[in-house]
Amino acid sequence: MILDFQTIILFLILGTFVGFMSGLLGIGGGGFLVPAFVAIFSFNGISNDNLMHLALGTSMMSIVITSYVSFQEHHKRGGVIWDIFKKMAIGVIIGTFLATFISSNISSYSLAIFFSILMFIISIRMILDIKPKVEYKPYTSKTLFSAGMVIGAISAMMSVGGGAFTVPFLVSRGIEMKKAIGTSAAIGFPIAIFGTIGFMINGWESTSLSNYQIGNIYLPAVIFVSIATIFTVPLGVKMAHTIPTLMLKKIFAFLLIGLSIKMVLKFL
Repeated sequence: MILDFQTIILFLILGTFVGFMSGLLGIGGGGFLVPAFVAIFSFNGISNDNLMHLALGTSMMSIVITSYVSFQEHHKRGGVIWDIFKKMAIGVIIGTFLATFISSNISSYSLAIFFSILMFIISIRMILDIKPKVEYKPYTSKTLFSAGMVIGAISAMMSVGGGAFTVPFLVSRGIEMKKAIGTSAAIGFPIAIFGTIGFMINGWESTSLSNYQIGNIYLPAVIFVSIATIFTVPLGVKMAHTIPTLMLKKIFAFLLIGLSIKMVLKFL
């Protein structure tokens, strides 16, 4: 893969946008990064056989910094419920790590279809503003562990921070929306860490230091996307606590649908 000035600028633009949306909506940004990376990597000559795996791994490592900065900003505003985080974290770690082994044995085409179907469902829910039913169900340690394991597994298969699943789950348990977003951002951090480790291990045969690739992770993309997110995540968090986000969610959802469709067409 050729790392030229144009590609670096694309990575920086991606990071700027994803960082802002991550802070604003409590998402890791993988839903946007994965199809964007597929387009960039494909343009630079990466074969379809490894295209989706490289995009997933690179996206996962890219959201490590994003999720860290995001949950720190939410924490400063009292937006993270740490008791819930602690009880979900173990399940999240197990589910995330195991799912990277599963995804390594699935074709790029199948992963792209899986990603796009779930992203379409998530996007439609955002566009229609479908909110989870608040039932104020008690959340036991067992419930939180199980939910964390499922969320971690699905998030790893999609290479996302899990906000699209964690926030509705927490809101359905009676957690106020802003705290659900902040807690979700915190939960996204172990997803990103252990997802990154898994994608490194499972793609180790693709490692090429001359091409700046470790496992299924392209390091230049991670570096430039992460640099940009450091500056825009705090802005997104600040806006999340001051402005209505419904219209931005709908615009973001339409972008996700368009990118996902374009990505699937690439594999047909």
